[in-house]
This record gives sequence, C-alpha cells and structure tokens, in this order.
Amino acid sequence: MDEIDRKIAIAVQADGAAGLADLAKIAGLSVSATAERQKRLEERGVIRGWHALLDPVQVGCPLLAFVRLAIRPGRQEGAFRNAMAAHPNVLECHRMSGEWPYLLKLRLADLAALEEFLAAHVRNLPGLERLAVDVALASVKETHLLPVAPLSAEEEDE
Repeated sequence: MDEIDRKIAIAVQADGAAGLADLAKIAGLSVSATAERQKRLEERGVIRGWHALLDPVQVGCPLLAFVRLAIRPGRQEGAFRNAMAAHPNVLECHRMSGEWPYLLKLRLADLAALEEFLAAHVRNLPGLERLAVDVALASVKETHLLPVAPLSAEEEDE
C-alpha cells in the first residue's frame, strides 16, 4: 500500500458513503484513477466490505456484554467456534492468550436476553469449564476505525 492507497483506505473507513469525486480530491487523483485504486484495494482484501454503522439502542440491542470462557480443548472447541460465528448476537469471538481462552462481545436487548443467550448457547456447552460475564455500564469509546499504519522509511523510498 502506498501513500495514496492509505489516504483512500482511511477516507472510506471513516465514510463508506463518500463519493468517488470526494475520494479523488483526498487522493489527489482523477475520479477514474481513484475508482481503479479503490477496486484494487477491494481485490487485495484491504477493503473487506461495505456496511452501514447502526446505532445499537435504536435497533434494539443496547446491552453490551463481554463473556470470558474456558472450554476443554478438543472437538467441542470446533462446535463452539462454529456456533458463536453463526449467532447474530455475537459481534466478536476471540481465541485469547492468558487465563481465559475465549472472549465474546455480545449485543442484546436486555439482561433477560443475556441470561437467555447464556442458558441456550453457552452454559450447556460440552467441555465448558468456567464462565465470567461483564456488562458494560457505559462506553467511553467504541469504534470500527483502524489506525492505518504510516508508510515505513523503506516503503517511502520505493
């Protein structure tokens, strides 16, 4: 990725609805050259998709919860991963280092929905060793924007 690609990536990440004319100004290129660059970023997987950012309160899932859990390694782990990947309330599922092998980020309607999710999808998991749940009382920062790394000295020289 060169500096122009970085500018385009940063701009579309901040505003996926930005028009090509706006991106062209930011990139310092023609509209057609900018469109080609954007297409290449998509083909290379730098841009992985286009989405609208919804307000969780307005769409009925204001409760943010984090679930830490430990599962005995083995076949159960694959089934757990598949189930979490398929569930719409699971925004993120991470395999972690440290004391807790898995961390889930959930969005749900309320505490009753959290309890229902845990009862139906987590507490009865084969191999579940332990579980801890934290509910966010407030969110100081929640973003989807990645800190796009600047060019290294070697990349600038190319």
